[in-house]
Amino acid sequence: MLEDFIENLHRARTLAEINDVVVSLRGIMDVEHVIYHSVKSSGEQYAALTYAPEWAERYTERDYSRIDPVVLSCYRRFRPVIWKELDWSGKAARNFLGEAIESGVGSQGFSIPIRGPSGQFALFSVSDRCTDDAWSRYTSEHATNLILISHYINQKALELERGSDFLDAPNLSPRETDALTMLALGYNRAQAAENLSISEHTLRVYIESARFKLAASNTTHAVARAVMSGLLVL
Repeated sequence: MLEDFIENLHRARTLAEINDVVVSLRGIMDVEHVIYHSVKSSGEQYAALTYAPEWAERYTERDYSRIDPVVLSCYRRFRPVIWKELDWSGKAARNFLGEAIESGVGSQGFSIPIRGPSGQFALFSVSDRCTDDAWSRYTSEHATNLILISHYINQKALELERGSDFLDAPNLSPRETDALTMLALGYNRAQAAENLSISEHTLRVYIESARFKLAASNTTHAVARAVMSGLLVL
C-alpha cells in the first residue's frame, strides 16, 4: 500500500493531485485525518488536508496558528511532536483544543516539522480519536514511515513549485551510501554495522557525515532525502 502511495505521488503533476494523494493516506495509514501544510519564506501557503472545510476556514480566519501549541512547538523543534505531550494548560490553548475536537479533528495527534530550502517550513500531521494506549502503539509502529511520507510529500510539493524535479545532489562517499542503504532497507544500527563489518561508532560517523551533507534534520530525513535524490539504489 505504501508503495502505491509513493508511485501515485511521483505521478502527481499539480497541487490538486498531491491533495488527492494525501487524502488517500487516510486509508493507507489507518488514521482519521492527514494534513500537510507548507509556508514559504514569502508567506505563500499551500495545504492538503482531510479536515472539514468549515474547520479549515475557521482556523485560517481566526489565525489560530498564533495559539496552536502544535504549530508553536514545531516551529522550535526538529523532532516529531505528540500532541498530548504539549502544554495545553493556557486558557486560549484549552479553548482552541475544545473547538478542534468538536470539529472532528481528534484528540490524538502526531506532527512532523519539515524545513526546506529558502526558509520554507512545512508540517505533516496525522490525527485520530483512539485511546491513549492505542495511539502510543500506533505512533511507535508507524513513526518511521510517517516521517518518510512527510518528506516525500514536501519534496514533491517543492518539485512542482520549482517546475523541475532536478536537485543538486551532494556527493556521498561509498561508505556513507552503504550506511544509509542499510538503514533504508530496514536494518537497525547494530545489524547495519555487522553487515558492513564496521563498528557501530564508525557507522554513526558515516551516518552523521551523510546527514550533514544532505542538510537533514535527523537520520530518517537523511535516508528520505538520499532516496528522493537518487543516491541510493534499493
